[in-house]
Amino acid sequence: MQQTIHLETHKRETLVDITQQVESVVRKSGTRSGIVSVYAQGATAAIMIQENWDESVQTDVVNLLRKVIPQGEWLHDAQDGNGDAHLKAGLVGPSETIPLIDGVMGLSRWQNIFFCEFDGPRADRKVVCSILEDVG
Repeated sequence: MQQTIHLETHKRETLVDITQQVESVVRKSGTRSGIVSVYAQGATAAIMIQENWDESVQTDVVNLLRKVIPQGEWLHDAQDGNGDAHLKAGLVGPSETIPLIDGVMGLSRWQNIFFCEFDGPRADRKVVCSILEDVG
């Protein structure tokens, strides 16, 4: 099964918790055992599993990436001014794979799934959820 989640982002750089949307896709699939792949479509976005309890962690992630990969210093900036966004997305990565155990995602109590926006705001970001069922 495959389903696309559509998001609207409101900042240039932000982490958006998409755990509930992915859980909905998993429930709809009826899959009890397998994996769900969560993939950000777009060269300036990424997916990250991170702590869900303290929002300062998400702010820290954005601040760290701003320090490590500052805006306005990259060759690609001559094209469209978002060279840093491409580098941040590449560093974090476009996808995460989560095991499905007894019909639920195998995340720990403190883990959630975040869409990482590095070139917003955007009216329609897409996250593709692909569910593979264990038939063995």
